Amino acid sequence: MKISFPHMGNVYVALKAVFEDLGVTVIPPPKCSKNTLELGMRHSPEQICIPFKITLGNYMESIAQGADTLFMWGGCDACRISYYHMLQEEILKELGYQIEMICGEPFKSLMEIKNFLQKLKKVAGDNHYGRIFAAFMKAVKILNDIDHLDEIFCQVRARETESGRTDRLYQEFEDGIAKINGSTETLQWISHIEGKLKNISIDPHREVLKVGIVGEIYTVVEPFINLNIIQKLGNMGVEVHRSVVASEFIREQLDFLPFIHSEKEEVHRAAEPYINLEIGGHARHTVGNAVRYYEKNYDGVIHLLPFTCMPEIVAQSVLKSIEEEKDLPILKLVLDEMTGEAGYHTRLEAFIELLWRRREKTNEEEVLSWN
Repeated sequence: MKISFPHMGNVYVALKAVFEDLGVTVIPPPKCSKNTLELGMRHSPEQICIPFKITLGNYMESIAQGADTLFMWGGCDACRISYYHMLQEEILKELGYQIEMICGEPFKSLMEIKNFLQKLKKVAGDNHYGRIFAAFMKAVKILNDIDHLDEIFCQVRARETESGRTDRLYQEFEDGIAKINGSTETLQWISHIEGKLKNISIDPHREVLKVGIVGEIYTVVEPFINLNIIQKLGNMGVEVHRSVVASEFIREQLDFLPFIHSEKEEVHRAAEPYINLEIGGHARHTVGNAVRYYEKNYDGVIHLLPFTCMPEIVAQSVLKSIEEEKDLPILKLVLDEMTGEAGYHTRLEAFIELLWRRREKTNEEEVLSWN
């Protein structure tokens, strides 16, 4: 049995480690590329959202390398991702691929965790449930550690004194992941890279902008679909914070456990004046986190969403009210296979220039008030 899974940011790091701990042969898909997207587009329904197309392309590239078992994460409430695995399995089998699809559904009770462990048992062979659960918990820790590492990368990148040093270290991190095996080595490698990252020379007094990223989780965390927006902004002197990441998504699924805490209640409370019910995907989080970024004095917010994503389209209409009421600049970027990098980059540059001008104006007004 050879297992693979789609890319979604650094989630693959945790999945690779947990399956290796269980003695399963892992075939990680190649990094998302134009070829990945073209493969997925060729066999996807025309109006389906772009995450579906890219993840289908991931599967096809993995199968070409020998994968026969595919893992897919579950959805979040009323979102089409809940049906990805069923439709993708049907498409792949119609194409003649002999594969087995395993889907991890959202956790809302101990019974659903048990059901998930039973699914893992299909690929875990002789491993007992205790070892499977331990591997699962190590994967959760890896997600926590890697998202924390990404936050440090964002802080350092915007302040580095040697241009490009942070990006080179990030490439070193990714290259190393491909060579190591299991959760113990993975956690050690993350710790090693964090140590090197903290040794990068920074200018602690440099004035930087702070921008929050909200939106649908796949477009927020997968660099291929968002055209490396985190790296681009960091190299423009912007400290970026992502409102939705894989570790927080898992914490929200497990927060019925007494030792797990997520920020879901705080986010929902912030969103309540504008939207007080779940409408699918991460729409409620998009609204709530935009408000929270305003409360934390961020300079601006960028809203990322896939074309045709209904929950985020609803959220975007609400964000207009937040932008006007709170005087918070919000840039909307709709992403699909037709997104052009040149125009995308131009819009980012214009938005950041706007934020710098607002910052300068605020500074001038503060000086005048002191006088």
